[in-house]
Amino acid sequence: LTTAWWKEERGDRIFVDVNQNARDRTIASAYSLRPKQGAPVSFPLTWDGLAAVDDPMAFTLRTVPDLLTSQGGDAWADIDAQPHSLEPLLDLWRADLERGLGDMPYPPEYPKMPGEPKRVQPSKDTRNKQG
Repeated sequence: LTTAWWKEERGDRIFVDVNQNARDRTIASAYSLRPKQGAPVSFPLTWDGLAAVDDPMAFTLRTVPDLLTSQGGDAWADIDAQPHSLEPLLDLWRADLERGLGDMPYPPEYPKMPGEPKRVQPSKDTRNKQG
């Protein structure tokens, strides 16, 4: 897993986009169609199942029904049998409010800080081209 923004810095790691955990953002739920050619589907897997995936585009509107049958059903079928409380997360939020930490502005307004790396994709950085 990685939070590296630029694809060329990720290698084979899975990108976790923490920027999607923000106000006014939506998420793709399990089995939802993705807005891409071929109608790929957001397909929940176990960690073992993830290791066996050669091509994520193999999970499509046409293939998922048969995959569910051949894999023995929904990998998340028992999710409701494993409830978790949101109370610890709400406690963290309340503690932040008590310390004066409210919601961040959205979209975020971050000024460039001294020593901060460039905000440009490394392969598009024309100032550091060698040759």
